[in-house]
Amino acid sequence: MAKTMLIELEQVNKTYNRGKANEVRALRDVDLRVAVGEMVCLKGPSGSGKSTLLAIIGCVFPPSSGRAAIAGRQLARLPDRFLTIHRRETIGFIFQRFNLLPALSVLDNITLPLLPLGVPPKECRRRARVLLERLGIVHRENFPAGRISGGELQRVAIARALINNQPLILADEPTAHLDSRLSHEFMAIMAELKAAGKTIIITSHDPLVAEHPAIDRVVEVHDGRVGDTAPEDHA
Repeated sequence: MAKTMLIELEQVNKTYNRGKANEVRALRDVDLRVAVGEMVCLKGPSGSGKSTLLAIIGCVFPPSSGRAAIAGRQLARLPDRFLTIHRRETIGFIFQRFNLLPALSVLDNITLPLLPLGVPPKECRRRARVLLERLGIVHRENFPAGRISGGELQRVAIARALINNQPLILADEPTAHLDSRLSHEFMAIMAELKAAGKTIIITSHDPLVAEHPAIDRVVEVHDGRVGDTAPEDHA
């Protein structure tokens, strides 16, 4: 049975400052297909193009040329307003430094992505508490985010990424500021989400991520080009 593709990139190029003295070609003829339910690690040195690749997958901006389709929508055909809507409906983001607001409560941080969608406050709180229960931090819901531990912050960031039940989760260097124990916990949660049907893309230099058994493929990014390897090749 053929797999359903959630991400389809064909001959994708991205050039910054085109035609100027500081022109940079960040991606070169990238072909990448990711099926529903896959978990893929993007791996490469700083400046390799993996952040630009993640941004295109994340519908932050369309490619300069080539075809990029995310969840069936071709990015080049979407005006900025609809690109934003598609991003909100399709993608949950987990950022390297969490990007939480320290003065807001844990619950309010988690429900922030729902505010532009007009979800009633009672439903926002209900969804957040379900996720807090699932992630084992419901006892922190009223704490300011600036007063909880790094591991708890990571779980809040995961809950925020899941609050609208998006099918695609993107995580940018999620274990960069975590110790080994918390990194293992993070990957265990990602494995559970994959088993529940989520598609997950993680950028990481961490061998613990690239070699995790739940990772289906490692996509090496070098000089704006990509190539797949099996996770066991990095063991």
